[in-house]
Amino acid sequence: MHRKFTDKIQSFTFVVPALVIFLFVIIIPFLRGINIAFTDWNGINNTYNYVGLKNLFSIFHDDEILQPFGNTIFFTVVTLFFVNFFGLTLAVMLNKTFKSSNLIKTFIFMPMVVSLVLTSYMWVYVFNDFGTRFFGISSPLSSASTVMIGLSIMSIWKETGLAMVIYYAALKTVPKELMEAAQIDGANSIQKFIKITIPFMAPAFAYCIPLWLGLGLRQFDYSFVATNGGPGTSSMTMAMYIYQYEFPFYKTGYAQMVALVFLIFILIVTYIVTAILKRKEIEI
Repeated sequence: MHRKFTDKIQSFTFVVPALVIFLFVIIIPFLRGINIAFTDWNGINNTYNYVGLKNLFSIFHDDEILQPFGNTIFFTVVTLFFVNFFGLTLAVMLNKTFKSSNLIKTFIFMPMVVSLVLTSYMWVYVFNDFGTRFFGISSPLSSASTVMIGLSIMSIWKETGLAMVIYYAALKTVPKELMEAAQIDGANSIQKFIKITIPFMAPAFAYCIPLWLGLGLRQFDYSFVATNGGPGTSSMTMAMYIYQYEFPFYKTGYAQMVALVFLIFILIVTYIVTAILKRKEIEI
């Protein structure tokens, strides 16, 4: 008994450094943020006043929050759909051994190693210089009506490679015996994909969809680096809206309340989507 207890203590000591870092980097700042959300703190002064639910009520009376919220939802829906669609399509296309297949996979995955900031600068050049100069195509980033489409293209280009890898790995779990049996029974490619491949890929869907749902809702880098929320405020997202009130406006209390409410929204949405996908996974 003493030996088992000693082994557990020894094993726990390996986790302690990570727990300490998590405590000081995540938990304590999060708890302080909740406290600040109910104050009028400007982020600079050493003192502040508690204002109760004033910041919360201000959110629902602020018409300016509607555009960042709409932009965030648009970006999330577009990138969530196309990243998963292209990732799955490429995985299916490359799920056969042929010459240069590994090289093609490498090139498709390569954008994942590029930082978000560098990706933004690269696509600003592609849109503004390359596209306009050589093809006469106006940059989507220069128009309020198309700027979110341009930012979505950046994300789709960068993220599709990771989705492809995840779906490609899931495709390898599909039993070849089932595919051969279905072919003998006369099933065509579409029928085999829907009836056999999709059910076995349910765990991949349960991982990928919530992943890009969360990433889309937290989008900040592309808007901040590529357009700085412009033209005007047409590409401002919720993360940028919170950042704007944190620093340029120095309304930290209000910004923390917005961040808290939006965090709760993200948690609820991702939880519901994940629960539905997990339930479907079990049913399949």
